[in-house]
Amino acid sequence: MAHSFSDNRHPFDTMTLTGQGTVMATPDMAVIRLGVQTTGYDLPQIQADNAQISQRIIQSLSQAGYTDIRTIQYSIDRIYEYQDGNPIDKGYSVRNMIEIRTNYIDQAGNIIDTAVNMGANVVDSISFELSDPQLYYQHALNLAVDNAIQKAKSIAANLRIKLSPVPVRIIEGGAPAVPLQQFQREAAATPILPGEMRIEASITADFLYS
Repeated sequence: MAHSFSDNRHPFDTMTLTGQGTVMATPDMAVIRLGVQTTGYDLPQIQADNAQISQRIIQSLSQAGYTDIRTIQYSIDRIYEYQDGNPIDKGYSVRNMIEIRTNYIDQAGNIIDTAVNMGANVVDSISFELSDPQLYYQHALNLAVDNAIQKAKSIAANLRIKLSPVPVRIIEGGAPAVPLQQFQREAAATPILPGEMRIEASITADFLYS
């Protein structure tokens, strides 16, 4: 990594260094996105069918103790198939997608199975997240500062210069990106394991030396 030193000869000069910090964390929240898609020519009927199945899914999940549920998409689309360049009307598609959040991440498979058994025919994704990502990011940020300080001390010792080990300026390296772990469901019997997540932070720091 490039290091820059000031050229001005004052009682104190400045070195600018970067620091990186990394923290590994185990996700504590599962987010499942699934829903119901119905098709047909009678729009009021397929809307009613969709609503009935969706309500049955939500009730079953709520009765099982999963109450953090919200609608994330509801759409009605015309369906066309093309033959010899000519559109053929195939009716309508009604799609209702919900999102379920739970801190019981080992229950993600059960949530999907319950929904599918109640009529869900679209399983979009499962993602694992942190309920308090800032806690881990702050730790990574402190490690990034420590990393820059250790670099400054190493350079000072090598060049035999006097260093003020406390940085006079610290610039955070952009907004933290909270990583997600996403999985596509292949089979209900397949265990879903979240693994670990990497949280990274970076800073740029100025140190005085003479």
